[in-house]
Amino acid sequence: MGISQINIETVEVKLAESEEEIRAAQRLRYRVFYEEYKAQPTEEMARERRDMDEYDSVADHLIVVDRSIKDPQDRIVGTYRLLRREEADKHGQFYTSSEYDIGQLMKNGKNLLELGRSCVLADYRTRPIMQLLWEGLTEYMQEHDTGMLFGCASLYGTDIDNLAEQLSYLHHYHLAPEKVRPRALDKLYTNMNLIPKSKIDERKAFKALPPLIKGYLRVGCTIGEGAVVDHQFNTTDVCIVLPMDQFAERYRNHYARKIDQKSKKPMTEDDASSKEGSSAAASIR
Repeated sequence: MGISQINIETVEVKLAESEEEIRAAQRLRYRVFYEEYKAQPTEEMARERRDMDEYDSVADHLIVVDRSIKDPQDRIVGTYRLLRREEADKHGQFYTSSEYDIGQLMKNGKNLLELGRSCVLADYRTRPIMQLLWEGLTEYMQEHDTGMLFGCASLYGTDIDNLAEQLSYLHHYHLAPEKVRPRALDKLYTNMNLIPKSKIDERKAFKALPPLIKGYLRVGCTIGEGAVVDHQFNTTDVCIVLPMDQFAERYRNHYARKIDQKSKKPMTEDDASSKEGSSAAASIR
């Protein structure tokens, strides 16, 4: 399928409501992370053709569904894993804690939401699809009174020399305030301050960043101290932080208006049929 063939009217964002939908999201993650970007799966993952870990069972899964695709197994074309603090506390920790010291975040008193395992099929990596994901994410944050977003985001590749300008740009221009700044664990710490600020081409460095990280920066995200090389995923990770009171106002208002418009839109007979028995398709909870 080409981009021109995607009908945005058939695409919706919702929370996964069943084990089948979660497994489908895991299969999507496998296609993107392992088949497209050449991460190294465990034997179980390769056998199941699913990306999975211990956090999937305690998280919510935001999914993008294209209802025009006939096979239900292939309808999920994008996903985000959302882990709230109360669930992470029950489990024992956040995923991010395996790479970063997030003690400053844990004691700031705000409701925390960890973002992770974000991916979208190549044909769907368009502005309208990313806006749908952010609309769903914004609604979820409103429902749960989220005060702080954070999580690991990835630059592709593990050659730090090739990523030096991007990492240095993030360090010099977007470092998180000290009071909420995660720091890469000592055993995993990779210095991001590799090029002096005066020698960085700001525009070129920003343009070279992955789309997801550029999107985070546009809405006001800042970056933790130190990067982490993840050889399994063939990536170099940074930690993003976004207090909701710093969520760029133009974006917050934009997505809030979109959610309000959606809630006021009259439901057609087709909408009612596709959403019968499910409130989550219309309201992220």
